[in-house]
Amino acid sequence: MKTQILGTTMPVLEVELDPNESVYSESGELSWMTGSIQMTTHTQMGGGGGLFGVIKRVAGGGSLFMTEYRAMQYPGAVSFATKVPGHIVPIQLGQGPEYMVHRHGFLCATPQVTIGVGFQQSLGAGIFGGDGFLLQRVGGQGTAWLELSGELIQKNLAPGETLRVHPGHVGAFQASMGFQITMVPGIKNMIFGGDGLFLAVLQGPGTVWLQTLPISRLAHQIGEYLPRQEGRPMAAGGAGGALLGGIVGSILRGGE
Repeated sequence: MKTQILGTTMPVLEVELDPNESVYSESGELSWMTGSIQMTTHTQMGGGGGLFGVIKRVAGGGSLFMTEYRAMQYPGAVSFATKVPGHIVPIQLGQGPEYMVHRHGFLCATPQVTIGVGFQQSLGAGIFGGDGFLLQRVGGQGTAWLELSGELIQKNLAPGETLRVHPGHVGAFQASMGFQITMVPGIKNMIFGGDGLFLAVLQGPGTVWLQTLPISRLAHQIGEYLPRQEGRPMAAGGAGGALLGGIVGSILRGGE
Protein backbone atom coordinates (compact mmCIF):
# COMPACT_ATOMS: atom_id res chain seq x y z
CA MET A 1 0.00 0.00 0.00
CA LYS A 2 1.24 3.46 -0.93
CA THR A 3 -0.40 6.73 0.05
CA GLN A 4 0.08 10.37 -0.81
CA ILE A 5 -1.70 13.57 0.15
CA LEU A 6 -2.18 15.89 -2.82
CA GLY A 7 -3.21 19.52 -2.91
CA THR A 8 -3.06 22.35 -0.41
CA THR A 9 -6.26 24.16 0.56
CA MET A 10 -8.59 21.27 -0.30
CA PRO A 11 -6.32 18.20 -0.08
CA VAL A 12 -7.11 14.69 -1.22
CA LEU A 13 -5.72 11.39 0.08
CA GLU A 14 -4.81 8.94 -2.68
CA VAL A 15 -4.37 5.30 -1.61
CA GLU A 16 -2.70 2.86 -4.02
CA LEU A 17 -3.64 -0.75 -3.25
CA ASP A 18 -2.06 -3.99 -4.34
CA PRO A 19 -4.36 -6.95 -5.10
CA ASN A 20 -6.41 -7.94 -2.01
CA GLU A 21 -5.35 -4.86 0.00
CA SER A 22 -8.14 -2.66 1.31
CA VAL A 23 -9.11 0.46 3.25
CA TYR A 24 -12.48 1.49 4.64
CA SER A 25 -14.34 4.72 5.32
CA GLU A 26 -17.77 5.87 6.36
CA SER A 27 -20.29 5.64 3.53
CA GLY A 28 -20.27 8.70 1.28
CA GLU A 29 -16.57 9.59 1.66
CA LEU A 30 -15.42 8.34 -1.76
CA SER A 31 -14.10 10.90 -4.24
CA TRP A 32 -12.88 8.65 -7.09
CA MET A 33 -11.35 5.22 -7.72
CA THR A 34 -9.92 3.09 -10.50
CA GLY A 35 -11.75 0.23 -12.21
CA SER A 36 -10.09 -2.59 -10.25
CA ILE A 37 -11.46 -1.39 -6.89
CA GLN A 38 -14.49 -3.23 -5.51
CA MET A 39 -16.81 -1.44 -3.06
CA THR A 40 -18.58 -3.39 -0.32
CA THR A 41 -20.90 -1.55 2.07
CA HIS A 42 -21.82 -3.19 5.40
CA THR A 43 -21.86 -2.59 9.15
CA GLN A 44 -19.00 -4.81 10.32
CA MET A 45 -16.08 -2.42 9.84
CA GLY A 46 -14.40 -0.02 12.20
CA GLY A 47 -15.86 -1.37 15.41
CA GLY A 48 -14.81 -4.96 15.90
CA GLY A 49 -16.82 -7.16 18.21
CA GLY A 50 -19.85 -7.63 15.95
CA LEU A 51 -23.05 -5.85 16.93
CA PHE A 52 -21.52 -4.37 20.08
CA GLY A 53 -18.75 -2.82 17.98
CA VAL A 54 -21.32 -1.28 15.64
CA ILE A 55 -23.19 0.20 18.61
CA LYS A 56 -19.96 1.70 19.98
CA ARG A 57 -19.10 3.24 16.62
CA VAL A 58 -22.53 4.80 16.13
CA ALA A 59 -22.57 6.05 19.73
CA GLY A 60 -19.30 7.83 18.99
CA GLY A 61 -20.87 9.81 16.17
CA GLY A 62 -19.88 7.42 13.39
CA SER A 63 -22.00 6.06 10.56
CA LEU A 64 -23.97 2.84 10.80
CA PHE A 65 -22.70 1.74 7.38
CA MET A 66 -19.05 1.57 6.38
CA THR A 67 -17.65 0.98 2.90
CA GLU A 68 -14.63 -1.22 2.16
CA TYR A 69 -12.55 -0.51 -0.94
CA ARG A 70 -10.52 -3.52 -2.07
CA ALA A 71 -8.25 -4.03 -5.07
CA MET A 72 -9.25 -7.27 -6.73
CA GLN A 73 -7.24 -8.81 -9.60
CA TYR A 74 -5.07 -5.80 -10.32
CA PRO A 75 -3.55 -2.89 -8.36
CA GLY A 76 -5.85 0.09 -8.02
CA ALA A 77 -6.29 3.43 -6.32
CA VAL A 78 -9.02 5.10 -4.30
CA SER A 79 -9.14 8.76 -3.25
CA PHE A 80 -10.82 10.70 -0.43
CA ALA A 81 -11.03 14.50 -0.49
CA THR A 82 -11.73 16.90 2.36
CA LYS A 83 -15.21 18.44 2.56
CA VAL A 84 -14.01 21.91 3.58
CA PRO A 85 -10.60 23.66 3.48
CA GLY A 86 -8.27 21.87 5.86
CA HIS A 87 -5.67 19.15 6.31
CA ILE A 88 -5.44 15.37 6.15
CA VAL A 89 -3.41 13.88 9.02
CA PRO A 90 -2.15 10.26 9.13
CA ILE A 91 -1.86 8.58 12.55
CA GLN A 92 -0.18 5.26 13.37
CA LEU A 93 -1.95 2.95 15.79
CA GLY A 94 -0.90 -0.10 17.78
CA GLN A 95 2.51 0.97 19.10
CA GLY A 96 1.41 3.96 21.16
CA PRO A 97 -1.69 5.69 22.55
CA GLU A 98 -5.09 5.69 20.92
CA TYR A 99 -6.57 8.97 19.70
CA MET A 100 -9.64 11.04 20.43
CA VAL A 101 -11.00 12.74 17.30
CA HIS A 102 -13.80 15.24 16.73
CA ARG A 103 -17.04 13.65 15.57
CA HIS A 104 -16.50 14.17 11.82
CA GLY A 105 -12.71 13.83 11.83
CA PHE A 106 -12.38 10.22 10.67
CA LEU A 107 -11.63 10.01 6.93
CA CYS A 108 -10.54 6.39 6.30
CA ALA A 109 -8.35 3.62 7.73
CA THR A 110 -6.76 0.24 7.19
CA PRO A 111 -8.90 -2.80 8.14
CA GLN A 112 -7.72 -3.41 11.74
CA VAL A 113 -8.38 0.15 12.94
CA THR A 114 -11.39 0.51 15.27
CA ILE A 115 -13.76 3.40 15.96
CA GLY A 116 -15.80 3.81 19.12
CA VAL A 117 -17.32 6.36 21.45
CA GLY A 118 -14.67 8.42 23.22
CA PHE A 119 -16.55 11.25 24.92
CA GLN A 120 -20.11 12.55 24.90
CA GLN A 121 -21.63 15.50 26.72
CA SER A 122 -24.79 17.46 25.99
CA LEU A 123 -23.98 21.15 25.55
CA GLY A 124 -27.22 22.26 23.89
CA ALA A 125 -28.58 21.50 20.46
CA GLY A 126 -27.94 25.04 19.23
CA ILE A 127 -24.19 24.63 19.66
CA PHE A 128 -23.18 21.19 18.41
CA GLY A 129 -26.42 19.62 17.21
CA GLY A 130 -28.91 17.37 19.00
CA ASP A 131 -26.27 14.87 20.12
CA GLY A 132 -24.18 17.49 21.93
CA PHE A 133 -20.38 17.36 21.93
CA LEU A 134 -18.95 14.05 20.71
CA LEU A 135 -15.47 12.62 20.32
CA GLN A 136 -14.64 9.39 18.54
CA ARG A 137 -11.99 7.04 19.90
CA VAL A 138 -9.73 5.64 17.17
CA GLY A 139 -7.64 2.60 18.12
CA GLY A 140 -6.65 -0.88 17.00
CA GLN A 141 -3.74 -1.65 14.66
CA GLY A 142 -2.73 0.11 11.46
CA THR A 143 -3.09 3.58 9.97
CA ALA A 144 -5.97 6.03 10.08
CA TRP A 145 -6.32 9.33 8.27
CA LEU A 146 -8.05 12.27 9.93
CA GLU A 147 -9.71 15.28 8.33
CA LEU A 148 -9.17 18.51 10.30
CA SER A 149 -10.63 21.80 9.09
CA GLY A 150 -8.79 25.07 8.56
CA GLU A 151 -5.16 25.48 9.53
CA LEU A 152 -3.64 22.90 11.85
CA ILE A 153 -1.89 23.86 15.09
CA GLN A 154 -0.04 21.13 17.00
CA LYS A 155 0.76 21.62 20.69
CA ASN A 156 2.78 19.29 22.90
CA LEU A 157 1.75 19.62 26.54
CA ALA A 158 4.15 18.76 29.35
CA PRO A 159 2.99 16.67 32.36
CA GLY A 160 0.42 18.69 34.28
CA GLU A 161 0.30 21.49 31.69
CA THR A 162 -3.24 22.50 30.71
CA LEU A 163 -4.78 24.17 27.67
CA ARG A 164 -8.30 25.62 27.56
CA VAL A 165 -9.91 25.52 24.12
CA HIS A 166 -13.22 26.39 22.51
CA PRO A 167 -14.66 22.88 21.99
CA GLY A 168 -15.08 23.35 18.24
CA HIS A 169 -11.34 23.91 17.81
CA VAL A 170 -10.46 20.49 19.29
CA GLY A 171 -9.42 18.41 16.29
CA ALA A 172 -7.67 15.40 17.83
CA PHE A 173 -5.50 14.46 20.81
CA GLN A 174 -3.84 11.44 22.35
CA ALA A 175 -6.36 9.47 24.41
CA SER A 176 -3.97 9.26 27.36
CA MET A 177 -4.41 12.99 28.01
CA GLY A 178 -6.81 14.39 30.56
CA PHE A 179 -9.95 15.95 29.04
CA GLN A 180 -13.08 17.58 30.40
CA ILE A 181 -15.70 20.18 29.45
CA THR A 182 -16.08 23.10 31.87
CA MET A 183 -18.30 26.17 32.12
CA VAL A 184 -16.79 29.53 31.24
CA PRO A 185 -15.85 31.21 34.55
CA GLY A 186 -17.65 34.37 35.60
CA ILE A 187 -21.28 35.38 35.04
CA LYS A 188 -20.28 38.39 32.89
CA ASN A 189 -18.19 36.18 30.64
CA MET A 190 -21.16 33.81 30.25
CA ILE A 191 -23.66 36.54 29.42
CA PHE A 192 -21.61 39.10 27.51
CA GLY A 193 -18.43 37.32 26.46
CA GLY A 194 -19.68 36.02 23.10
CA ASP A 195 -17.34 33.02 23.21
CA GLY A 196 -19.90 30.41 24.26
CA LEU A 197 -20.63 28.86 27.65
CA PHE A 198 -18.17 25.99 27.56
CA LEU A 199 -14.44 25.36 27.29
CA ALA A 200 -12.58 22.11 26.73
CA VAL A 201 -9.70 21.59 29.16
CA LEU A 202 -6.83 19.34 28.05
CA GLN A 203 -4.07 18.24 30.40
CA GLY A 204 -0.67 16.83 29.45
CA PRO A 205 1.41 14.98 28.86
CA GLY A 206 0.46 14.51 25.24
CA THR A 207 -0.11 16.07 21.85
CA VAL A 208 -3.22 17.91 20.69
CA TRP A 209 -4.09 19.03 17.17
CA LEU A 210 -6.20 22.19 17.04
CA GLN A 211 -8.27 23.15 13.97
CA THR A 212 -8.81 26.82 13.17
CA LEU A 213 -12.10 26.39 11.28
CA PRO A 214 -14.77 24.69 13.42
CA ILE A 215 -17.61 23.59 11.13
CA SER A 216 -20.19 24.95 13.58
CA ARG A 217 -18.68 28.44 13.29
CA LEU A 218 -18.44 28.22 9.51
CA ALA A 219 -22.12 27.27 9.29
CA HIS A 220 -23.05 30.14 11.62
CA GLN A 221 -21.13 32.67 9.53
CA ILE A 222 -22.73 31.46 6.30
CA GLY A 223 -26.16 31.51 7.93
CA GLU A 224 -25.88 35.27 8.55
CA TYR A 225 -25.82 35.89 4.79
CA LEU A 226 -28.82 33.72 3.90
CA PRO A 227 -32.06 35.48 2.81
CA ARG A 228 -34.56 35.45 5.66
CA GLN A 229 -38.33 35.63 5.81
CA GLU A 230 -40.27 36.09 9.05
CA GLY A 231 -37.21 35.26 11.13
CA ARG A 232 -36.34 32.07 9.23
CA PRO A 233 -34.05 31.37 6.31
CA MET A 234 -36.01 31.91 3.08
CA ALA A 235 -37.11 28.72 1.34
CA ALA A 236 -35.17 27.99 -1.79
CA GLY A 237 -37.11 29.53 -4.68
CA GLY A 238 -35.70 29.01 -8.14
CA ALA A 239 -32.44 27.49 -9.29
CA GLY A 240 -30.21 29.98 -7.47
CA GLY A 241 -31.97 29.47 -4.15
CA ALA A 242 -31.96 25.72 -4.54
CA LEU A 243 -28.23 25.70 -5.27
CA LEU A 244 -27.41 27.89 -2.28
CA GLY A 245 -29.72 25.91 -0.01
CA GLY A 246 -28.15 22.65 -1.16
CA ILE A 247 -24.62 23.86 -0.48
CA VAL A 248 -25.40 25.24 2.97
CA GLY A 249 -27.55 22.22 3.87
CA SER A 250 -24.70 19.93 2.96
CA ILE A 251 -22.29 21.86 5.18
CA LEU A 252 -24.72 21.86 8.11
CA ARG A 253 -25.45 18.14 7.85
CA GLY A 254 -21.76 17.29 7.71
CA GLY A 255 -20.54 19.66 10.41
CA GLU A 256 -22.71 19.63 13.49
